[in-house]
Amino acid sequence: MNIVLGITGSVSAYKTPWLVRDLRRAGHDVRVVMTPSASRFVTPLALEAVSTHAVVADMFDPSIQDGGSWHVHLGQWADVMLIAPCSATTLARLAQGLCDTAVQLVACSLPAGRPCLVAPAMDSDMWSSPAIQRNVRQVVADGIVVIPPASGELASGLVGEGRLPDLADIVNIVQSFDVAAAEPGISGGTVSIADQLSDHLLSHPSGPLSSPLTGKHVVITLGPTYEAIDDVRFIGNRSSGKMGMALANEAVRRGALVTAICGPTALPTPFGVRRIDVESAADMLAAVQNEADVDVYIMAAAVADFTPEHRLDGKLKKSADNAEGFTLSLRRTDDILAWLGQHHQSTSVVVGFALESTNVIEYATQKLHKKRADMIVANSASAPRSGFGGDDNTIIIITANNEPESFPPMSKTSCASVILDRIGALI
Repeated sequence: MNIVLGITGSVSAYKTPWLVRDLRRAGHDVRVVMTPSASRFVTPLALEAVSTHAVVADMFDPSIQDGGSWHVHLGQWADVMLIAPCSATTLARLAQGLCDTAVQLVACSLPAGRPCLVAPAMDSDMWSSPAIQRNVRQVVADGIVVIPPASGELASGLVGEGRLPDLADIVNIVQSFDVAAAEPGISGGTVSIADQLSDHLLSHPSGPLSSPLTGKHVVITLGPTYEAIDDVRFIGNRSSGKMGMALANEAVRRGALVTAICGPTALPTPFGVRRIDVESAADMLAAVQNEADVDVYIMAAAVADFTPEHRLDGKLKKSADNAEGFTLSLRRTDDILAWLGQHHQSTSVVVGFALESTNVIEYATQKLHKKRADMIVANSASAPRSGFGGDDNTIIIITANNEPESFPPMSKTSCASVILDRIGALI
């Protein structure tokens, strides 16, 4: 694709040389336009080096004029325009149709139907302000696709929503417009990225107070379980707990009262989350059973399916008795999701996770019905950017009354946002 990247005056503009690099590595041609304030955070020379094209920072630069219509020709050239980061000022200019910088000039010159995406980046109080949210609703109504900002530590030192999303997520979203153009009306329950992002923004226009999760008690299990063989060794898995902790952080941001039941993980606890540390599958089941008045259960932990029949005292030593090997007898652990399916309150929402290596949708759908869950979040153990350990995930959301929804690879933070949107619709 031919991509025009507009860069505006946000601290996160320093990331844009890497964004250009990643877009080019994905096979796209990128030309950069900037606002004057953007050049305070990143130099045009650096962007020229990575894009291999001249950068437009001054719309009156005599070297770029083409009969006074350089912006028209650049708009015609583009298959898509991306403004990242998009400052609060640029968002306001787009909402009002002002064309006083090169970025807005090209944005307003795009042919009808040509996608324009913006990724706002600013402090959380700015993002949630009524004026900014009014401008967001206006540009969405005008057909611009707004990529919601991510949550995390901000340049101000505060923690909240307003960060530029992960560059990999931005690249995937931009590329989805290329796929959508080639294959309109993709079947199989896949929702267009534009619709997903618009639904997210219009459903949550003013932050946590507008969320269906506000005031709800959400219990999330996360991480692995360790099943002790002796005092030293255990049976475990590679789960990091990152997906569950991302869900906990996002649920708190939406105003939920969150209890995180954590298997062995060193991840820090998000502000506002009540944490319960456990070790084994039995410990985790007991902790879940002890929670009362729960509105949403999200069972994101990778609970061991088997545990040793008998735990050995002390440390098992090498000896003549086990010189040829050692046989370990295992038994099934109690199924926490199945227990919830039978015992939860009728008003509670129960969400399970399914990590599969083959036939992901088929096995996850079977799990949904067998465990009496309201939703299953499925992913593949073998797919790139999916499964244990990493910062990304590739998820499929399965419910009883809808077709499976497949999503592109995203950061686990972005996955958490999508998952909680769908849970909110079930409450």
